[in-house]
Amino acid sequence: MTTTHEWPHLFSAGAPGTPVLLLLHGTGGTEQDLLPLAERLAPGAGYLAPRGPVQEHGMNRWFRRFGEGLFDVDDVVLRAGELAGFVEWARTHYGIADRPLVAVGFSNGANIALGAVLLHPDTVPTAVAFSGMYPLDGRSIEADLSGSSIALFNGKADPMAPIDSVVRVGSILESRGAEVSRYVREGGHGIHPTEVDGAAAWIASHTRKVTQ
Repeated sequence: MTTTHEWPHLFSAGAPGTPVLLLLHGTGGTEQDLLPLAERLAPGAGYLAPRGPVQEHGMNRWFRRFGEGLFDVDDVVLRAGELAGFVEWARTHYGIADRPLVAVGFSNGANIALGAVLLHPDTVPTAVAFSGMYPLDGRSIEADLSGSSIALFNGKADPMAPIDSVVRVGSILESRGAEVSRYVREGGHGIHPTEVDGAAAWIASHTRKVTQ
């Protein structure tokens, strides 16, 4: 378990009045990975980029798994709680409690972002998930997500995030009251340039009313 104040991470306050992006890398990545996306997704915004706390054959991850697509759901629940705790600490520590926070995750990072939204919507109510899927098989979701907004960006032929799981997570989010925007493209796992443009527009539309 990572002690909150010792969690390796990067932070930039960005310009006043902008959102803060919670950048969550994919398997094998680091807190540096999504920094090049930050300025393209929300020019001038701040960012909070922690490192995944789990090791798998020397690769950083956000939670354990038993195999490709077979998640240790107990660990997903634990790690989503740890991430929410880290976010709460950072919002106070860096003085950004009044700024809108948008989780932006890729692959494994998208999955932990979705887990945090589903389990801790008061802390992580807004998320952009690139190549993510449903991370909580076998768990019932009771949270009220009526204040949550999520954008799902997925490839139609992604073997690592099957489209049926993508449909499922969107349906579960909506069933609990969340606003869900779905974007499905041709191709597989990854972040396509058109998705970056779409996510930037989505982030702008979902934070403008807060920051104006």
